Amino acid sequence: MQTLVTDLLVTLAYGMIGVLLMGIGYVLVDLATPGRLKELIWTDRNRNAAVLLASNLAAVGVIVVAAIAASEDDFVLGIVGATAYGILGLVIMAAAFLLLDALTPGRLGQILVDPEPHPAVWVSAVVHLATGAIIAAAIS
Repeated sequence: MQTLVTDLLVTLAYGMIGVLLMGIGYVLVDLATPGRLKELIWTDRNRNAAVLLASNLAAVGVIVVAAIAASEDDFVLGIVGATAYGILGLVIMAAAFLLLDALTPGRLGQILVDPEPHPAVWVSAVVHLATGAIIAAAIS
């Protein structure tokens, strides 16, 4: 029974770190795009904003999973690694967004929240997912 309780507490801790990092990712995407994401996605049903946010959250999840898997059952290493790599991933994703914005016409944040579907959102989403995958591969 003690092992079950310990495993549940460890899972809770990892879950809290993952949710916290996804919350930070949400805030960063919200800052990078005009308007409020909660209104764009849940009220206006903006598909572009939803794809952009979903790709960011998925990339963070991939990074956290890789950090947990690489911890080799060392709880402290896993928590520290998940937090550190998650933050690093968010920083790198933000830098990639800024680089993509500099290399493309117009303001990327504005394009990505346009109410009409725009192919640029898929490019930006793949940049998020690829960044998460690269960091995950570097962890293991």
